Amino acid sequence: MNVSPLESPLLASDDEAVFTPRVPRVKITRLTKRFERRGVIRALDLELFPGERVALLGANGAGKTTLLRILATLSRPTSGSVSIAGHLTHKAPDKVRAQIGVVAHQPYLYEDLTAEENLRFFARMYGVADERSRIDEILFMIGLISRRDDRVRTFSRGMQQRLAIGRAILHRPALLLLDEPDSGLDREGARVLERILGYQRTTGGTVLMTTHDLRFGLATADRVLLLENGKIVLDAPATTLNEEELDERLSSR
Repeated sequence: MNVSPLESPLLASDDEAVFTPRVPRVKITRLTKRFERRGVIRALDLELFPGERVALLGANGAGKTTLLRILATLSRPTSGSVSIAGHLTHKAPDKVRAQIGVVAHQPYLYEDLTAEENLRFFARMYGVADERSRIDEILFMIGLISRRDDRVRTFSRGMQQRLAIGRAILHRPALLLLDEPDSGLDREGARVLERILGYQRTTGGTVLMTTHDLRFGLATADRVLLLENGKIVLDAPATTLNEEELDERLSSR
């Protein structure tokens, strides 16, 4: 049996990424988003690099989901610019969308199609050249290869979330955006997610994810950002941060 990249010796040690951060994968400059004169994102500057797994933390209303929606080209900023893999989101949104994978609160799957049929649809939409082998690889990665011919409507919430994660990485995106990806996952799903995050890092993919689970965020991220009132007030390596202190800071907001 073929060995999944998640089972390869390359991932046995996650101490070092293959790619050295040099040129930013994502460059955000003076980004501002207002809703009826209320600033949600305020003159935000940020750079994310290849191979980085970044956890975006913040209290409800801090602007986390708004920032992810702007990066996903689902919302336009009021001012400022966003460049992803060398493409400005306001000038080349189609090129940007080809470079990103998104997992949101809804799985965005076709419930009357099977797991394999869903992945085949998205593979063709993204122009995945090695469609058949890549679908097999993804199904193995997410632990659903035995359920490949079952319709999605028969899946549990956790299984649907796993398939949504598989859909998001199917085309090998340069940037993976995850909005609370651990929400609703079963134990197997959480294990799969952690290993996929490691796989993204090792293969040079950039990850930006939100989570309310501080322990999960600190365990799976290389870098942590804390967003307060639309501004980044903390940007630090995950290994330097303390879960209790972060929790206290978030609880006070």
